[in-house]
Amino acid sequence: MKTVVISGGNDGIGRGLALARLARGDQVVVLGRGADKGRRFLAEAEARGARDRAHFVAADLSLVSENRRVVEELTGSFPALDALVLCARFFRSARFETAEGYESTFALEYLSRYVLSHGLTGALEKSESPVVVNVSGPGIPKPAIRWDDPHFRTGYSGIAAQRHAGTANDLLGVAYAARHGEGRTRYVLVNPGSTATSFAGEYDPVTKSQVEAIRRMGKPVEQAVAPIAEVIDAPPAEPLSAFAEGRRIGVDDPRLFDREAAARLAEFTERLLAR
Repeated sequence: MKTVVISGGNDGIGRGLALARLARGDQVVVLGRGADKGRRFLAEAEARGARDRAHFVAADLSLVSENRRVVEELTGSFPALDALVLCARFFRSARFETAEGYESTFALEYLSRYVLSHGLTGALEKSESPVVVNVSGPGIPKPAIRWDDPHFRTGYSGIAAQRHAGTANDLLGVAYAARHGEGRTRYVLVNPGSTATSFAGEYDPVTKSQVEAIRRMGKPVEQAVAPIAEVIDAPPAEPLSAFAEGRRIGVDDPRLFDREAAARLAEFTERLLAR
């Protein structure tokens, strides 16, 4: 039995994966903000006879302080973790700043993943074949990091903010592997492709219509979950790997996985988190 932690496990791919891992007999910990959705997850687990293996931790993962609390709670509650799957996303057509002063997309879709990845490494290293699966967008050309304005105080758009977070996650994978490559934990970037999920967010009318079209054409959640499950069951041998819709892609292209930019972003992020 594996212990699998899933951020954003209340919706979409995260929820589909959580239920699939319960069906396989694993212990599953879902992290999410919505208490009602968390209760529904636990109720569904109970209906499947898996309530004793299902856990929900309520947390606003757009807040760094909440991510740190989650790390403390999980490391105190579970002797070892086998997999950390990072799925939490929330689209905002209008810019929103968290109570801690971070742009919300950058906070939720990058800073949270940074804190959870590094903060839970100790617990992951206690299992035999640990893996971090970052569900993002590897293999897609994206903009460079906005070193002077990572919080989009100027020029904000929801799509630009998510693409920027995607760049940061590619570089997070590179920097994590450089830092922890001698350990057991493998870091895997996964691009599931267009999937018919809930697309949680707050949309303007134009973007909402575009998202509805994407949802209609997207693959079923079950198809997106399958390759993630394969990585959990058999992590790649390399410290860093990436997959796009189940197809393995290289991680040596400096245009997509720039090692210098990754090291710079790691240092930049540590300074942000230390303020």
